[in-house]
Amino acid sequence: MGDHRTVEIESIGEQGDGIARVDRGYVIIVPDTENRDRVTVEINDVTPTIAFAEVVKCKVYYECSARSHA
Repeated sequence: MGDHRTVEIESIGEQGDGIARVDRGYVIIVPDTENRDRVTVEINDVTPTIAFAEVVKCKVYYECSARSHA
C-alpha cells in the first residue's frame, strides 16, 4: 500500500468508479476518473483480486477529468 502507479482507465464500473487493469488483469478501482484517463494513483487498499486507489496526478499530455489531481 502507498505505492504509486501510472494507469489508464479502461472502463467505468457500475458505481461510476474508473477501472484500470495491470499485471495479468489485476483490477484497480479509481474514483473520480473517466474512461481513457491516464493517471498516477496511490494504492490505498489491496485484496488478492482488486486494489483501491486515489488519483495523485494526471498526465499532462492527456486530458484528465480526475477532480482530485495535483
